[in-house]
Amino acid sequence: MIRDEIKSAQIAAMKAGEKDRLAAVRLILAKLKDRDIELRTASSVPDDDTVVVEVLQKMAKQRRESIDMFRSGGRDELAAKEQAELDVIDSFLPQQLSEDETKAAIEAIKAEVGAASVKDMGKVMAVLKERHGSVIDMSKASGLVKVALS
Repeated sequence: MIRDEIKSAQIAAMKAGEKDRLAAVRLILAKLKDRDIELRTASSVPDDDTVVVEVLQKMAKQRRESIDMFRSGGRDELAAKEQAELDVIDSFLPQQLSEDETKAAIEAIKAEVGAASVKDMGKVMAVLKERHGSVIDMSKASGLVKVALS
């Protein structure tokens, strides 16, 4: 389980004295705890790895946006800090599909659901997220689906 890897990484970072990595791992664990609390009242709870991947993907997206903003604002030291956190977050995410693999998955789903136009984008995106949500960056996949359907 990914959560166990994160907990053991916390212990390893403590023992090694890696303060920056430890801070990033603790941030991840705090976000996971927040998500666990949110899910207490949910009617259906997804499996643990799915929850962890969703949290990590959201955190990674936030870091990427922050890095872009800091770089455009000339704050390279803050961008470097965010990049270091992003590297730690990415180390726990499952290996992402390449662009070609993503396109192939989109084409297969497109044929399966009979999608013909951009109006069917929702159907394709729903199936894509259900099957490959943990290994595809959905924001990039959205653009690829739009291109495939136009």
